[in-house]
Parts: sequence; structure tokens; C-alpha cells
Amino acid sequence: MTEDQLIHIMETELVKALGCTEPIAIAYASATARKYLGAIPEKITVSCSGNMIKNAKAVVVPMTGGMKGIEAAAAVGAAGGDPDKGLEVLTSVREPDLQIANRLLEEKICRVELLDTSEKLHLIVIMTQGLNEVKVELKKTHLGITGIEKNKQVLFEEKEGGEEEQVDYSCLNMDSIFEFTEQVDLKKVRRLIAEQIECNTNIAQAGLSSNYGAEIGKTLLSVYGDDVKIRAKAVAAAGSDARMNGCELPVVINSGSGNQGMTVSLPVIEYAKTLRSKEDELYRALVLSNLIAIYQKYRMGRLSAYCGAVSAAAGAGAGITYLMGGQREQIENTIINTLANTSGIVCDGASASCAAKIASSVDAAIMGSYLSMNGHVFLPGDGIVKEDIQKTVDGVITLAREGMKETDEVILNIMVQS
Repeated sequence: MTEDQLIHIMETELVKALGCTEPIAIAYASATARKYLGAIPEKITVSCSGNMIKNAKAVVVPMTGGMKGIEAAAAVGAAGGDPDKGLEVLTSVREPDLQIANRLLEEKICRVELLDTSEKLHLIVIMTQGLNEVKVELKKTHLGITGIEKNKQVLFEEKEGGEEEQVDYSCLNMDSIFEFTEQVDLKKVRRLIAEQIECNTNIAQAGLSSNYGAEIGKTLLSVYGDDVKIRAKAVAAAGSDARMNGCELPVVINSGSGNQGMTVSLPVIEYAKTLRSKEDELYRALVLSNLIAIYQKYRMGRLSAYCGAVSAAAGAGAGITYLMGGQREQIENTIINTLANTSGIVCDGASASCAAKIASSVDAAIMGSYLSMNGHVFLPGDGIVKEDIQKTVDGVITLAREGMKETDEVILNIMVQS
């Protein structure tokens, strides 16, 4: 039963997405509204939670030729998005659709408002054309549509919660993750992991071969050389360079985030190449890495002031230690070392700087791994470190979920002030 639950968790969390998932969620809701409206809208109002605004305002929307922001995501979603494609909603966009989207933006038909909500991931799109009006509400997950109305008539209403409530995360703990990593029949997860390896490697290579954003990945390699410790940081950063700046390649996400999906996988893949690990060893390391990241992030919440690259990098560090032959204690100590180091990194929205935060977090994970393999771990009482891995992780989750509430508000205020 636990194995089936963990596989279901991985199938839910490791999915393909084109572009940063917050603007993509807006495009998805907008495309859904357009589908029910049946026409190009005369007016679009997008009401977003503060965290949605924070994560959607500064990144390039893919398939748009460089458009940025919430209005662009809503306009292109309405003009040419296909909601049946989920987080790849914009793969159907073509040049005529972009012309329509540009016209909508020039006419300033799209208005963005701050939504009064306690949910971190929450948006409402209201779209009108003539006498017709469609309202689409999305909450908790990036595809979690909870309500659709047309002309005040309810067409769909999710009464029991969305996609996330249908997944049982209660089986996730350190014991179940380690047991699953060692015992799962890899045939049951091979497709998921293979797709993650392929997609995330492809976008990392695109980031290293082209000029995206601040070029963090390329800079790391040109300045520091190509030792595996540098390459592991560079490939993950390069993937983010590309993804935050409009690359039209999909990634396999983790915990609702493409940046976390790349952070949790690409450093592990790079170490597997250097260590000449067997394919099955790499696959099990990636199972471990993904689940360690999910275990932390699902309890923190998909959006918060806590940078998700840190929890993802802790997972990657665990995977690297696994590939180096580390036992459970060493893997746990790697996680502790990583979290003790970089748990103070804040999320100030999706942007080009995400690649730098990823590089810093992966650096901490690599150092944490080498420390652990050499018999070193931060001790209970060293800051937020507790008596064991479980209590340490619990403390970090409390820090992210409770301690950073006010920080989140301050960050948003700083970002929206001119």
C-alpha cells in the first residue's frame, strides 16, 4: 500500500511543464475561461494572491517571443492556449495567436488585482465578451481549478478540494522513503525518472549553449572550471537561466516547480556521470532525491518566502551521497548539513536570480555531502539543528511555514513599491 502511495505521489509531482509554473497557471486559467467564453475577450481581470504576483511578474512567458508578466500570460492563454494540455498549455500557441495577444495587450484589456485570500496559490480570472462573462477560480495547485461559472451559472465546482487533496502524503517519512528507494521495482518508476533525465538535461544544455538571463551556469564553468563540483552547480543553474528567460523546452517539475525539478535532478545526474554509476543506481538516487524534496516541500506549502531550491538541493545532496556509497546515516547527515547552511535564503519571486540561488543551494548540498562522507555533521544545538533528522526537518518546515509569514509580506511590499 505504501509503495502504491509513493508511486502515486511521484506521478502527481513529477510532471512536464513548459515555462515557470505561476504564469503558466495564469495562462491555463485564462485558456480555460476563453474555452467557455467561446470568443476572444473584450476584458480580462486577473485577481492573484500575493505569492502568485511575486512569482509571475518578472519571468518570460514561453512561446511569446519575450513577453513578461501576468498580463502577457493571461493574454496569450486567452489567444492560443489549450487547457487540455495542462502545464504545457502554451505549446499550441502560433504566430496568429501572438498577434491577437499583442493586440489585447496594446488595448490594455487585461487588469491585474491583488486577491484578498489566505491561500498562497490562488487566482481568479474573469473574462467578458459582450453580455457573456466567465469566471474561473484556481487554488492550491497549478492546475487546481475549483470553480467555473458562466453568466453566474455554476458549470463546475470542486467541493472536496482539488488535486492535492486527492493525494495521500501521510505515508511520507524518512523510513518509508529509504525503504522505497532500496526496494521499489524500478520498472514502476522508470518512465517518470527517464523523462526527468531527458527533459531537464536538454534544457540545461540549452542554457549552457545559448545566452539566457544572467548566464549563471555558463559563468560558473568559464570562471571556475569543469570539475564535477562546479558542473553539478552549473547545469542546474543553466537550466534555470533558460527556463526563467523564455526557453521553449519543457522540464519535469518537483513540488510544483521547474526550478526545484532541475535542482533535485541535474546535480545527481552529473555526479552519476563522473562516478560512472550504473543506470539503476542513478534511478534510485533520483527516487531518493525527489522524495526527500517532496517530503519537505508539501508540508511547507507550494509557495512561501522560503526558497524551494534549498529543500530541492537537500534532496540532491542526499542523492549524491547515495551515489558515493553513503549509508542512511551519512545521507541524513548530508540533509542536516545542507539545511543548517542555507535555510535562510528567501524567495523574492521567480526571476533570473533563481539560477544564482540554485547554484548557492547546490554548493551547500555538495559541501554537506562531502562533510558527511568525511564523518562531519552539525550537532544538536548548532542553530536550528535538532537531535535527529526528523526533528531538524520539522523545525525547518516550521521556519518556512510559520516563521516566514511576515517576511513574505515584506518581500512582496518591497517588490511592488516603485
